[in-house]
Amino acid sequence: MTAIADIKPEHFICRIEGRVAVLQLDRPDRKNPLTFDSYAELRDWFRALVYADDVDAVVFASNGGNFCSGGDVHDIIGPLVAMDMKELLNFTRMTGDLVKAMIGCGKPILAAIDGICVGAGAIIAMSSDIRLGTPEAKTAFLFTRVGLAGCDMGACAMLPRIIGQGRAADLLYTGRTMNADEGERWGWFNQLHSGDELEAAALKYAQRLVAGPTFAHGITKTQINQEWSMSLEQAIEAEAQAQAICMQTQDFERAYKAFVAKEKPVFEGN
Repeated sequence: MTAIADIKPEHFICRIEGRVAVLQLDRPDRKNPLTFDSYAELRDWFRALVYADDVDAVVFASNGGNFCSGGDVHDIIGPLVAMDMKELLNFTRMTGDLVKAMIGCGKPILAAIDGICVGAGAIIAMSSDIRLGTPEAKTAFLFTRVGLAGCDMGACAMLPRIIGQGRAADLLYTGRTMNADEGERWGWFNQLHSGDELEAAALKYAQRLVAGPTFAHGITKTQINQEWSMSLEQAIEAEAQAQAICMQTQDFERAYKAFVAKEKPVFEGN
């Protein structure tokens, strides 16, 4: 198994709070844009998280009042203009691999979104399981505003499932900003908090998940994502198998014994 605490990223901040990893992009002076290096390092970090035994949840937090301003104009967009098709495809596949790594990491991810959350930053938020925001949060899928399609990094598949087809089409065609009130009404945000309370609220939420049956949470995350492409009959059968696996865990037995004893169960993730 891997200890996430042993991985020392160079292009983003990672600190460990109990069994929760708190990530932040580290360019607050420019509203935390992504670079080629931070994309790749985040992808590799989430891939390693699959095998980690010291972290059971992730909070992807804001920094300096903003979440992420997307791909850096000078460090990413400028060089992309000069690339050939093969190089461009390598890049777009690499960015998509970050989304795949987040979905496949087996641990719940909470995005704590303050201020600017646009472009690839909005994709990171979309790829998280839970989104908490502030009244100042501004989310936009800006791709059409730079001459690209809205179908970036899985947005056309995932965003309609979160906020609905028509609302997703509105954001992806226009590139306009979704404010916090819209985001909460549309189901983009699970909760809104003030800026000075946001990270603590996200950490509290994550710690609540970590105190639960974490093996079972991993199964839940897997099923939520895999059942997108299943028929109802396939999904019911997949969940029957998944639940039978969870019934073999010691956490299931602990919960039963605690119920009989009229006590609160203490889960250990096995």
